[in-house]
Amino acid sequence: MSRRPLLRLLRLAAPFRWWMLLAALLGVATIGSSIALMATAAWVISRAALHPPIGVLSVAVVGVRFFGIARGVFRYLERIVAHQTTFCLLARLRVWFFAHLEPLAPARLQEHRSGDLLARIVADIDTLENIYLRVIAPPAVAALVAAGMAVFMAAYDLRLALALVSLLIAAGALIPLALRGLARQPGRELVAARGALVAAVIDGVQGMADLAAFNAQERHLASVRQLSRALAHHQWRLAALGAVQTALLSLVTSLAALVVLVLAIPLVRGGQLDGVLLAVLVLAALASFEAVQPLPAALQHLDSSLAAARRLFELVDAPPAVRDPAQPLPMPTKFSGNSISDPLLHVEGLRFRYAPGDPPALDGVSFALPAGAIVAVVGPSGAGKSTLVGLLLRFWDYDKGAIRLAGHDLRRYAQDDVRRLLSVVSQQTHLFSGTLLDNLRVARPDAAPDEAFAALRAAHLDRFVAALPDGLDTWIGEQGLRLSGGERQRLAIARAVLKDAPILLLDEPTANLDPVTERAVLETVFSALAGRTTLLITHRLAGLERASAILVLEKGRIAERGTHTELLQHGSAYRRLWARQQAEQALIADTTSTPL
Repeated sequence: MSRRPLLRLLRLAAPFRWWMLLAALLGVATIGSSIALMATAAWVISRAALHPPIGVLSVAVVGVRFFGIARGVFRYLERIVAHQTTFCLLARLRVWFFAHLEPLAPARLQEHRSGDLLARIVADIDTLENIYLRVIAPPAVAALVAAGMAVFMAAYDLRLALALVSLLIAAGALIPLALRGLARQPGRELVAARGALVAAVIDGVQGMADLAAFNAQERHLASVRQLSRALAHHQWRLAALGAVQTALLSLVTSLAALVVLVLAIPLVRGGQLDGVLLAVLVLAALASFEAVQPLPAALQHLDSSLAAARRLFELVDAPPAVRDPAQPLPMPTKFSGNSISDPLLHVEGLRFRYAPGDPPALDGVSFALPAGAIVAVVGPSGAGKSTLVGLLLRFWDYDKGAIRLAGHDLRRYAQDDVRRLLSVVSQQTHLFSGTLLDNLRVARPDAAPDEAFAALRAAHLDRFVAALPDGLDTWIGEQGLRLSGGERQRLAIARAVLKDAPILLLDEPTANLDPVTERAVLETVFSALAGRTTLLITHRLAGLERASAILVLEKGRIAERGTHTELLQHGSAYRRLWARQQAEQALIADTTSTPL
């Protein structure tokens, strides 16, 4: 991870540098107008006490009005430009972060909780709005104002300039730096505590039903309360330090007025300074401290912003588990070959482990998938079935062996090209909180409603959707909770039909379904996707009579292979699985048929 997160943030903000400069200049103009307003008003009041002709005061009176209006106008423009720049920067940061996050999924993101990822995407990036508004811009404005005041004071006496600039530096830099050590740790802990709280709240919302079922709501709520108290404690510490800094800043500001007054009075007595200007210098000095008021908070925001930036860079700096080749092969356009000697997909001696010290998830797996054939991979949980799907989708890169697609190593294709050739129906199909049509268009964004409905018809879901009041525009809720398990799986099948990819991967498509629904869903799959090259991954053996070949995986190795009939006659592992599932189904049937 980079040790210079601030420089990286500045590089990300570089496209908006001219807008930042404009906002800073408008900030200088705002404070400059405030100083000019106070100085001009002080001159008018002091000069009016001498009862001069009204014409002497007329220009200054107009100046008071001008600077009073200009201050409001410049402040308004500065806020518009600064906030517009900040919002554009945040939008760029979110797109940049997601673009770097997407190649890491799913391999590099499995070690992070979803709530923590959401906290980084939302809360941490929102924290970075302080980088411009409260970290970068205030020091630039303060430096320009201090330089202007130094020139103004030096025109009357160099000691006035040195004294004022010294006190401005003390208020804007020395005091904040002295207290920064106290604020650094709470700032970092604040970011971490906020991320932990967001993660806990999201876990509670997503698992609310399970918490209620096990009467664990109070325990989870107590954990959330504890995290909330920790967050409030860190916020209180930062607020207390902010109060101390505010008090010290007020003290130094008053001291500056006193110092300027003490230094200027002898100048008036000596005739080096017009007495009318005494109030002008004092009030101008007081007004100039508006430029350094944001600086103490800037250092606090700097620490919390850098902590948030480090959390973001920690993720984006992780190397992807899979990289595209420097010169990827063009995506295959023809899929032919209906024999084992000329397979569409060929797996040869495949070996893979998730970490160097882990046992192999796949160890020497070899098989061929001819075009138009159905090959099933079965076995108990943990046998390596889902790992095989992840490798085919290029979520991970295999250690040894080869996967060949249309005669070429899978790693020679771009990841996106490989995934365009595959339709996946998984056991945990993610349905988005949207309409039926929105969820179908995940497979093909340009699909017309008629095409979407045709896919639903192929998945035997058309009558259900036609009976809904809103049809394709029906809102299905988060994770499709308004649909039954069978309806969710059929919607996943409709997605696969709509995508119309040449290779179909079925990863436990009937998991968690009852036997009747399982059989119906499988019939839907085989009828809707007839003729597709299909790899069926399952631990349930229903419907495997249709498979042209069945591979039995055990501990990452192929223990047996053959057709359904061959394995029942000569296999041992497959026959045991078949006998166990037949006994389970008989028990379920007997239980449901016996009256209570």
